[in-house]
Amino acid sequence: MLVYAERITLNPKVHSGKPTIRNMRFTVTHMLELLAGGMSFQEILDDYPYIEMEDIQACLYYGSSIDN
Repeated sequence: MLVYAERITLNPKVHSGKPTIRNMRFTVTHMLELLAGGMSFQEILDDYPYIEMEDIQACLYYGSSIDN
């Protein structure tokens, strides 16, 4: 089941086809970098009002499901 399928989009016209949140110019990589840098979920939600908790969770799930 793709939990993140409605949240994480791959569109060649948006940010060079990198995985983004709901077709916005906010990449999964950017989200993971914010979290790795120590930002809390609430800090991200406060700083980026267009981001929803489900977006953060989808990024985490997407990042953990990629085969290297």
